[in-house]
Amino acid sequence: MSYKSVQIGKYKIKRPIIQGGMGVGVSWDKLAGTVSKEGGLGVISAVGTGYYEDKSYAKRLVSQRPLEAENFYSKEGLTAIIKNARKICGNKPLAANILYAINDYGRVVKDACEAGIDIIITGAGLPTNMPEFTEEYPDVALVPIVSSPKALAIICKRWQKRYNRLPDAVVLEGPKSGGHQGFTYEQCAMEEFQLENLVAPVVEEAKKWGDIPVFAAGGIWDKKDIDEMMALGAAGVQMGTRFIGTHECDAHENFKEVLLNAKEEDIQLMSSPVGYPARGVKTNLTSLVEKREGPVIKCISNCVAPCHRGVEAKEVGFCIADRLSDAYNGDLEFGLFFSGTNGYRLNELISVKELMDKLVNGE
Repeated sequence: MSYKSVQIGKYKIKRPIIQGGMGVGVSWDKLAGTVSKEGGLGVISAVGTGYYEDKSYAKRLVSQRPLEAENFYSKEGLTAIIKNARKICGNKPLAANILYAINDYGRVVKDACEAGIDIIITGAGLPTNMPEFTEEYPDVALVPIVSSPKALAIICKRWQKRYNRLPDAVVLEGPKSGGHQGFTYEQCAMEEFQLENLVAPVVEEAKKWGDIPVFAAGGIWDKKDIDEMMALGAAGVQMGTRFIGTHECDAHENFKEVLLNAKEEDIQLMSSPVGYPARGVKTNLTSLVEKREGPVIKCISNCVAPCHRGVEAKEVGFCIADRLSDAYNGDLEFGLFFSGTNGYRLNELISVKELMDKLVNGE
């Protein structure tokens, strides 16, 4: 099966592959810029931009961590990342992933628009008011992430009624993805919630609203997986974890090593201060957290609203902003390393170009 280009709003994506947004610092300028350059849709994560270029864009630090959401989600950091990605991909379509659960969501969306982003992708909650923050930027395409046809219907109804617009595309994420899930622990294992069983109903719902393109995500690994999803009606796919295995991925070399060394049983669901289960690699940190011996929780960055200023972090035993940024810095003792279920299949680092060619032409 050869792939046709796909349209997201005003933007044509040559190869129907979206690279998933991965924070802190896993998908920033180098990875996203190169994916867009190679014909996919590169996605910059807006999470933790205060850490970019050794925290040079965070105006205030406490204990060497960006203070409050305004520094953790640094406008200047995000702008610099987008600018540097543009140096790689030119005017090819470029997206930002901005989690709905973050503090300062609306402000960060506006920051991304102002910096010249083309497409915004939002998950971790139902972004029912997403268009409100892009009214001054009608060319910016909006792509919510959903986990069910019901979620898509709610978003479409609200958007149409309040803003007279609909999503330009939708990402349907199944329970095999890395990071936060849109499902409970129990649902993650249930047959009816597996990606292959959700694609057709979500595509059907999308058609009711004018044939919104649906991108399938969560556990997609190779051309065979892409072909299967497209046979079910998906317009394309979103893939995160596989892109960690590239030279251009912005993650620390230690992060890549963690995945290269991971076994299948090392990749597990865990509790998270965001209130959803999250999937990552069992490491020294997860062992410490299980024994309640994890690092001190200070809530310096105040990153996500559901954490209630560190209350949930204390409940689960770790601060997500601090531990993800430790992973970005290559800290093997306290870093939190997110991965999809297939992360253990990474066995070498290759270039983004080589990976894109494999995904389109087969291994």
